[in-house]
Formats: sequence, structure tokens, C-alpha cells
Amino acid sequence: MTQAAETPTGPAAVDLAGRPQGRGLVDYLTVLKPRETVLLTFIGVAAAVIAGQGSVPVNIWLPALLAIGLGSAGANGLTNYLDRNVDARMRRTHLRALPAQRIVPAGRALAWSLFLVVVALGIAWFLHPLAFVFGLTGTVAAAVFRKRVMCVVQGGLAGCAPVLIGYVAVTRSLDMTVLFLCILIAIWIPLHVWSVMVANREDYLQAGVRYFPVTWRAADAIKILMALSILLYAASIALWHFGNFGWFYFGAANLLSAAMVYASYRLLRSGARLDAWKVYKLSAFPYLGLVFIALCLNFWI
Repeated sequence: MTQAAETPTGPAAVDLAGRPQGRGLVDYLTVLKPRETVLLTFIGVAAAVIAGQGSVPVNIWLPALLAIGLGSAGANGLTNYLDRNVDARMRRTHLRALPAQRIVPAGRALAWSLFLVVVALGIAWFLHPLAFVFGLTGTVAAAVFRKRVMCVVQGGLAGCAPVLIGYVAVTRSLDMTVLFLCILIAIWIPLHVWSVMVANREDYLQAGVRYFPVTWRAADAIKILMALSILLYAASIALWHFGNFGWFYFGAANLLSAAMVYASYRLLRSGARLDAWKVYKLSAFPYLGLVFIALCLNFWI
């Protein structure tokens, strides 16, 4: 449910008339942003494991996996559909299935994405009404404020939805642990999104995107990223304290968060696009994924 960049791997094939050739099922899968969907599904299921203190009954784990996985895929497909016109103007994204017109009409992708969302919300309702509310809120948040400064707000709401669904599916309630999980994600979202925007600043500007951080001087925007990396470090330790996690997570959180701060510091010193891209890449699975793995391992070792 969060928006993240992807780098095209090569030119699209065309037919004899010069029209892009579709790749059938592959295009309908890639429009769901598989890498982002996998990450969101993983942290949601990990949240269920955290809520269950390391053990989740299969009758809860499986529906939660389906609700989070299908819902994240559908929401990502929806954002791809809504962003297709801007994506078509950007060098980094113009070869995606929708801007490259490999899915025609584009409404097919919209229908496919909405179908997945509806199925996911039905399963979420079966899990718990709160899971349904969080799933619906995350989906709506993913669909509004597209390519505007408020996108990190909607990104925070959408990014927290998988964690909230997984957590309440087990506990049937909210507590301090899930609150600080969401705080961690709410800080992570702008660091993740803004770093890729800094790395591709000119691409965003030429596509007509006009909001922070691309409208700021790169040096000033990078200072904000540095501050966010420090806040992320603090949030990871606050999660350890208020969530009553063990020393294994404490050590992992320090190492991973220190790596994020160091990467941001290198970006601050160099101002190089490549270093901004490294912050973006590090923040995805290496950071967020490993943090949630450490949280789960805390109960098993």
C-alpha cells in the first residue's frame, strides 16, 4: 500500500504497427508491484506473529496472509492505475505496463485491482471488523493525494494498514506495541519515498511533479532525510522499550538503524544522486524487512 519506485529493465516489445505488445498475465502481475506487495505482506504477517508472541493459529494466520497480500496487491494496482499519466512522462517509469499501454484499456487493470481489494476486505471482515476498517482506510488513503505533498501522509496510513490488520487479527485490540510499530512505519515512509525523489529529482520535475522534496534545493531536502534517519533510530529503540522486546531485537535495531543514519550522513556529505538511491534501496527490505525479522526472532531464540 505504500508507493515505491521501480526501475524498468528494458524496452517494451512492439507489434508490426508499432503498438506495445502485452505480456498477458505477466503485465497483470507487474501492475500490482510485486516487490512492494511482498514487503507489505511480510510486515503484516510479521505483525501477527508479534501479536501472538511468536505463535499464530493457522485459522488466523492464513486469512490474515490472504487479506494483507491481496489487499496490498490491489491497492498497489490502484495506485499504478491512478499514476499512469504521470508515469508515462517519467523516464524511470514510462515502461510500466499501464503507461506503456500493454494493458488496454487501462480500465482492465482498475477492475482487476478493485476485485482484489474487495476480496481482501471480505476476508478482513471475517477476521475482525477492525481489520476491515484498517484495510478500507489503507486502500482509500492509497487512492488520494496522488503525486502531491500529502502523499507521505496517505503513505503512512496505507503503510500501517497491513501491520494493523495482522495485529488486530490476533489480539482483537490495540496496544502500545502496535502504536510504536506504526510510529516506526510513519517515519520510515517519508525517508523511503523522499530519498527516491531526491535521487530522481529532475525526472520528477520534467514530469510536472511539483512538491517537496523536488521543489527544495537538494542540499536542504537531504538535511530533512538526515533528520528522519535519526528519528527512525529513536523510534526503533522506543519500540524496543515500550514493546518490551528482548536484547536480540535491541542489538539488531541498533545495527540496522545505525546503517540508515550512516547512509543518510554519506548522502548529506556528498549530495550525490547515487547516495540518495542507496538510502532508498537500504530502507526497503534490508532495513524494514530485517527489523521485522528481528522482532519475530525475538520470540524464537
